[in-house]
Amino acid sequence: MRYLFVHQNFPGQYLHLIRRLLKDPGNDVVFISEPSPMSIPGVRRVFYQKPVRGTDLHPTVRDLDLAMRRAEAVAGLARNLRGLGFTPDIIIGHHGWGELLDVVDVWPGVPVLGYFEFYYSTTGQDVGFDPEFPSREAQFPHIRTMNAINLLALALGQHGQTPTTWQLTRYPEWARGDIALLAEGARLDVCKPDPGAARRDFVLGSFHVKPGEKLVTYVSRNLEPYRGFHVMVRALPALLAERPDVKVVLVGGDDVSYGPRFAGGSWREHYLQELAGKYDESRVLLPGQLPYPDYLRLMQRSDAHCYMTYPFVASWSLREALACGTPIVAAAVDPVREFIEEGRNGRLTPPLDSQALARNVLELLEDTRLNHRLRKGARAYAEANLDLETHLDTFCAHIAKIVAAHPVPVAARGPVAEAAPAAAEKPAARKAAAGKASGGKASGAKTPVRKAAAPRSRKGTAKPATRK
Repeated sequence: MRYLFVHQNFPGQYLHLIRRLLKDPGNDVVFISEPSPMSIPGVRRVFYQKPVRGTDLHPTVRDLDLAMRRAEAVAGLARNLRGLGFTPDIIIGHHGWGELLDVVDVWPGVPVLGYFEFYYSTTGQDVGFDPEFPSREAQFPHIRTMNAINLLALALGQHGQTPTTWQLTRYPEWARGDIALLAEGARLDVCKPDPGAARRDFVLGSFHVKPGEKLVTYVSRNLEPYRGFHVMVRALPALLAERPDVKVVLVGGDDVSYGPRFAGGSWREHYLQELAGKYDESRVLLPGQLPYPDYLRLMQRSDAHCYMTYPFVASWSLREALACGTPIVAAAVDPVREFIEEGRNGRLTPPLDSQALARNVLELLEDTRLNHRLRKGARAYAEANLDLETHLDTFCAHIAKIVAAHPVPVAARGPVAEAAPAAAEKPAARKAAAGKASGGKASGAKTPVRKAAAPRSRKGTAKPATRK
C-alpha cells in the first residue's frame, strides 16, 4: 500500500506505526513535513517551509491564518506528488496545524485519517482551572476560534482518531461518531522495571544518588504551570526538610509547550527565585531535557514519580512511567484517572496543593509495602493496557478497514518518479519530557521524492500556539 503522512514535526506520533508499516516491503511511505535533520530508513521526505502569518490580522484568527497557509503549502506539494504519478491509498496526519485541510481537493477519492487531539473550551477543563492564573473574558473569543481548525477538519467528512476517552469526550457529541478511539502505548520491552536499580549508584552528570537514598522525580517536556511545575517545586521545602535522604530530579526545558509564557524569563527561573533559600538546593537537580536512555534510567530508579498536570492531554511520560513500574503520585484530574486507579497503580493527589503532594510522596517513601504494591500495579496495568504492539495491531487493522471501504483504482496510482533512496537512520538523541515519551517525537532527514517546492508564503508575524 501507499501511505502519505503529514505532520509538521517529523514523525510526530507516527514513529512506531511507520516502522511497523515498513516491515512489509510492499508498503511505500512518503512523509510531508517541515525540514528536520533525522530520518527513518525507507521513508521518503517532502519538505515545506513553515509559513509566516499575514499582517494586520484580527488577534482571534492568527492561528487560523497560519493553519490555512500550512494547508496551502501542503496541498501544493501534494499536487507535485500527483504530477509525479503518486497517489496514496490513505493519508494520515495531525489535524492540529491545518495541514490536512486541502489534500482532499488534490486526491478526492483518497481517505484521510486525521488525529483529533484536543477540542478547546472556555470552561470545564484547562482554561480557568488554576486560580493562580485566572481566565479573562477577553480571552474567550480566541479560545473558541482555536476550534476553527477542528471544525473545518470535521467538515471534511473523513476519518478521525484520538487516543483517550477523555480526549474523545471533549469533542461535541455530534462529532464523536467520526472519531475512532485508537489508544497509544509504550514499548514494554524497553520501558520496563529494573529491580536492581535501587541497589546501584545512580549518576547523572555530577549528581549522585547512593543506594539507600530516596529519589523523587518529575518529568515534563518543559517546566511550566500547565504540567504542574509550580505545584511540584513548592513541595520541595516540606519534602526535603522531612527526610534528609531524599534527592529530587526535575526534568524539562525552559521553553513553553502549553499555556502562556512568563514575561522576562522562564517559569523555572521564576519559581526557583520564589523559593530561593527555602530548601537544600544541592539535593535537587534540574538537568533540562534528557537523552532518552538517561530518562529511562531515571524512571527505573525513581522511588516516587510526580505527574502533575491541568485537565489536559495525558503525556507519553505517564504511560512510560507505568510501564517502568515506577511508583506514581499524580494529579487527581479526569485525564489522569483514565490511567491511574487510587491505591492500585498509583496515588492521586489534589492537583494544585503542594503540601498534599509532599505528604503523599513522603507516605510513598515511608510505606515500603505500599511502594511495592504500586510498582507491581503500575507494570501490571501497562502489560494489560499499554502494550505498543497490541495498539499498533489495532491501528493497522483500522487503516485496512478504511482503505477497504475507499479503494483507489490501481490505474490511478502510477509510478513514483526519481525517488531518492532513504538515508540511514541516525541514532535517536531523544529527550525525555511529557510530550517525547515512547519515541513519538523523533525527527527525520532529507529523502525527498524529487524536488517539490511549496507555494511561496507571504510575510507575517507572531508565533503559532504550541501543541503536544
